[in-house]
Amino acid sequence: MFRLSAIALLIALTAGPTAARAQDAAAPFDADLQRFAEILGSLHYLRAICGSNEGMKWRNEMQALVDAETPSGDRRARMIASFNRGYHNFQQTYRTCTPAAQLAIRRYLDEGSKISRDLTARYAN
Repeated sequence: MFRLSAIALLIALTAGPTAARAQDAAAPFDADLQRFAEILGSLHYLRAICGSNEGMKWRNEMQALVDAETPSGDRRARMIASFNRGYHNFQQTYRTCTPAAQLAIRRYLDEGSKISRDLTARYAN
């Protein structure tokens, strides 16, 4: 379900106007996009320690998001920093899978789905 939402988000964002992207201006959805990237980074770390055997799935989702949005300069750096922050924050807290880590995974999956749905509903053409 989350993957379908992420794909819908990517389609919606790539269908938007390209003039702002050409100038690398801040998009009105950048804060949500950065939060989404942070969630992807968190999931990349947490799912791995909880034995999901997904490999690079969440990092690949982030790469697909960056490829679809095609940010450059500061926007790109902020998106990547958000992903890394999500990863490193949990790396400092959890070394093994715990009930709290599993709860965080569920919450981030829900929040990521919500952000994806909201952005798609608001900015899709």
